[in-house]
Amino acid sequence: MSTEFYLVGRVRRAHGIRGELVIEALTDAPDAIFAAGRRVFAGTREGDVSQGQPELQILRSSPFKGGLIVAFEGITERSTAEAWRGRPSLVPDAELQQPSDDQLFIHDLVGMRVVRVSGEDVGEVSEVFEMPQGLVIEVHRAEGKPVLLPFDDQTVTGVDAEQRVIHVDPVEGLIE
Repeated sequence: MSTEFYLVGRVRRAHGIRGELVIEALTDAPDAIFAAGRRVFAGTREGDVSQGQPELQILRSSPFKGGLIVAFEGITERSTAEAWRGRPSLVPDAELQQPSDDQLFIHDLVGMRVVRVSGEDVGEVSEVFEMPQGLVIEVHRAEGKPVLLPFDDQTVTGVDAEQRVIHVDPVEGLIE
């Protein structure tokens, strides 16, 4: 049985001379995921688990400018820490708290149908981007080019996880 891993953070840069890393948390529970004593797995720059599944034990973490400063066991010098820039931090599925009934993991949006509130089919979510302004979904259309839609309260009117449908009411001209 293979384990599925989920992206929970990305290394932005080294911090200080002791090998600490600035992590951009990509989870709703960064304090729990990056708590002392927990573990994350190093990912490749493509987002896969690094060969040999290198496990990183968290020694300590603290909030820092919208992210975290994290110290890992075995990364004790700035030169070693610099090699981690841009690398993802992954956690096995079994170690994540499952979403409640009214929540989804971001990756669950991929493959969902997108339908206007009028009932018109827009297409299927092919990718999700995390932008500074929030989530943006790329929707592949049966005809024409893909469109990008903000995944926010102004555009998305509802998500039916069971039926795998996202209902949208985009600003006029956004899809045409």
